[in-house]
Amino acid sequence: MKTLSAAVIGLLWTTSSLAAPAAPAADPDTRAATTLAQMTPAERTVLTQGVMALPVLPPPGGMPAGAIPGAGFVAGLPRLGVPALTESDASLGVAYVFGLRHDGATALPSGMAMASTWNPDLIQAGGAMIASEASAKGFNVLLAGGADLMRDPRNGRAFEYLGEDPLLTGVLAGAAITGIQSAHVISTAKHFALNDQETARHFVDVKISDAAARESDLLAFEIAIERGRPGSIMCAYNQVGGHYACDSDYLLNQVLKRDWGYKGFVMSDWGAVPAVSAALDGLDQQSGAQLDPKVFLAQPLADAAAADPKYAARLTDMNRRILRSIYAVGLDTNPPARHAIDFAADGKVAQAVAEEGIVLLRNQDGALPITAQAKRILVVGGYADTGVISGGGSSQVEGLGGPAAIVPLGGSGPFAGITGEAYQRSNPLAAIRALAPAAQVRFRDGRYISDAVLATRDADVVIVFATQGMTEGLDVPDLSLPRGQDALITALAAANPHTVVVLETGGPVAMPWLDNTAAVLEAWYPGARGGPAIANVLFGQVDPSGRLPGTFPSSVDQLPRPELPGAATVEPNFEGRGQGGQALVADYDIEGSDVGYRWFARMGRPPLFPFGFGLSYTTFDQGDLRLAAGKVITASFTVADTGPRDGADVAQLYLVDAAGKAERRLVGFQKVALKAGERRAVSLTIDPRLLADWTGAGWTVRPGTYRFALGASATDLGPAVSVDVKGEKLKP
Repeated sequence: MKTLSAAVIGLLWTTSSLAAPAAPAADPDTRAATTLAQMTPAERTVLTQGVMALPVLPPPGGMPAGAIPGAGFVAGLPRLGVPALTESDASLGVAYVFGLRHDGATALPSGMAMASTWNPDLIQAGGAMIASEASAKGFNVLLAGGADLMRDPRNGRAFEYLGEDPLLTGVLAGAAITGIQSAHVISTAKHFALNDQETARHFVDVKISDAAARESDLLAFEIAIERGRPGSIMCAYNQVGGHYACDSDYLLNQVLKRDWGYKGFVMSDWGAVPAVSAALDGLDQQSGAQLDPKVFLAQPLADAAAADPKYAARLTDMNRRILRSIYAVGLDTNPPARHAIDFAADGKVAQAVAEEGIVLLRNQDGALPITAQAKRILVVGGYADTGVISGGGSSQVEGLGGPAAIVPLGGSGPFAGITGEAYQRSNPLAAIRALAPAAQVRFRDGRYISDAVLATRDADVVIVFATQGMTEGLDVPDLSLPRGQDALITALAAANPHTVVVLETGGPVAMPWLDNTAAVLEAWYPGARGGPAIANVLFGQVDPSGRLPGTFPSSVDQLPRPELPGAATVEPNFEGRGQGGQALVADYDIEGSDVGYRWFARMGRPPLFPFGFGLSYTTFDQGDLRLAAGKVITASFTVADTGPRDGADVAQLYLVDAAGKAERRLVGFQKVALKAGERRAVSLTIDPRLLADWTGAGWTVRPGTYRFALGASATDLGPAVSVDVKGEKLKP
């Protein structure tokens, strides 16, 4: 079995100066204060506003000097040695932006694939890799760090995020941010907060209590910020409690800056600023200002500061925060160093993430891995003879030469070109043929079911690829596979019982054909080296170790909101801020903090596949759970590989009872790579916030007996072990 990830991580940390952890800048607060004291009044609104640096919607006066085609540009202060901020999307690599730079970048797998690794070290290595490419292209800010929870699997941007659990999301987002900033590139954490659907994203109003938000979505951001210390937070388009997220005193001033003590700056999403008053409510920088009704944080802000002491004090704080992040991450002393990119080395990082993120969902009678006994292999559908699908929108990353194919979704606006289904130049069919040189490997595109079914008759194995395109700006209406692919899989499985399904999806899908298949792999959007990664798992070169970061419902009827808010009335709209003054409320108080698997546990609903689930080609045993209560609770246990080959298990520790209240909450996890027959001791400490309730003034851990269980998933738990807790109040 290959173990690429350990080698990849070691290579990045020992041989790349860009990937080495960044040394903290000398007292960034003092440096910020010194620079601030030297700024003229005119200079004080330079850093507080920027433009989108793309000719598709050019800023007034054209592209600024020094700008690179990319998401954004904020002019610097050369007189004071303050660099301009050159900004690129996103979490998955340096965005392609219509190919305007005539270059390529290495695409990491989707956020859901990264989360399926449950491997913070690997995600940190991926962050360092994409930041090194960003620096090589002249960028010093990556609009990365997606940390919104998957409250709804139909969310068109679910593929960018890291699943449904605040602990898993927070730890992995923090690791990605740490990796990015190790290369002296500022990372954001985004989209703050509760940005959980694309339908009506410019005006939907999220209804949720403070306690429920703090215990779920906000906790994910809190953990990510603590661990990664991002230079910036990007606020979201949506409203929360009747206020736009970028104009929310609650989110930006009370939660982020007061309670969490965040020292960096808040940038807006592009076109998300409603008024100059957003500055008083905590916004520090207006991004993509030409997309807003007005450039609010330039002259209007200067005028307000001259007339009102509150605005004057806020303007000083805005500049101080932006300068502090520039110095803390070292943008001025470590400017982008343009150099040739080693795409082969970076591709190994992307492939390692893809291989660890692939989840084996079904494997009847050992159908996988495919052995040399398979002499006739039929591959069907999914553009598997061309490439692997990727998610659309601002996070779209393409390698050299651009996409291998694009399936357009239509539309005529300036952003229609980045919402289509684009395919990376990584060919699964070629990779399968390379690993099965003695077999006859044939391909059918699957457009006609009858043609594909005829070809299955003499096949020893049928591998059908199915794709689900997802994009920023559009939610999917349900959990089906588009373009009749469910019918195709049903027919193939009926014709040949040795049918293996490879899913390339942005999130969970329903599987009406599941019981008739031999095996199912969830490969997500597998990135720049997705073809070889999929083939390596299919043929056993790599043992599947991915575990689901989100629940797969059996149908939308199991969700808190079976009908997506606004789906029946709101026209899909990537660019618009609102449509005719419509109002729309998304009621998240239905599930509150019980997101995903916690909702399923509360309702007693069995999902299609539970959070944390994933099979292997070997077997594991977890046991000997012991708990010790001190200042924090420490859990110790053993994990063993009891099967015939090397593999990696994900130990998952769940709270199942909190002082007499039934619970289901992930409180710790660790991925453990083991040799066949190896047993290893593991120790975890439990964050007290995961045991606590938010009471308005802070966290409260109730006294009593708490019970925990190890699990192979959120529904497959071992015996519970109890520990007595004194109870305490925690500071926010």
